[in-house]
Amino acid sequence: MKRNKQKIQLDLRKERVRSRITGSEGRPRLTVFRSSKHIYAQVINDHAGKTLVAASTLDPVFKEKKIRTATTAAAKLVGGMIAEKAIAAGIKKVVFDRGGNIYHGRIKILADSAREKGLEF
Repeated sequence: MKRNKQKIQLDLRKERVRSRITGSEGRPRLTVFRSSKHIYAQVINDHAGKTLVAASTLDPVFKEKKIRTATTAAAKLVGGMIAEKAIAAGIKKVVFDRGGNIYHGRIKILADSAREKGLEF
């Protein structure tokens, strides 16, 4: 299978970040995946191999409010949603995994929004 250079570089960055970051029971990992149309966030316990909470722009809230999903406004809403769900599940501290993406734009907005809602990382 032929892969383009950018995808290979993203995967290498992702592996490099993941080699240093793991989520435990006391401090799970908040991981972010960004595509061209959507943004996804999950809080994962790597020791148990389970996703504890998740939020994305595929949530019905985005269709109801008619918010475009590839914007910083959508990333801010997803950050708030993931923080509220995590706090409701009893999770206050997380380790942030940017998923190989640059900490800029939608990734940064999501992280800042989660911090504003009460998550610590």
